[in-house]
Amino acid sequence: MLYVLKIKGTEKIPDFVQIRDEKMTLIAYFRLSQIEKGLKKNGFEKNIEEISKLINKIPYGKIYKHHIK
Repeated sequence: MLYVLKIKGTEKIPDFVQIRDEKMTLIAYFRLSQIEKGLKKNGFEKNIEEISKLINKIPYGKIYKHHIK
């Protein structure tokens, strides 16, 4: 299980994505504009399409619980 959080940036700070495990430990942190690169870098190659769709549909500032297939 993963927890996904999309964070709205400011003028100087870009939008970011956090992915955390079931213990809420941060396992991935990357720019929203670089989803594919961030997922590959953090070992989610097999789930790029699934997680990308999720990230694009969830609202900013909400933690979303996701079960990886």
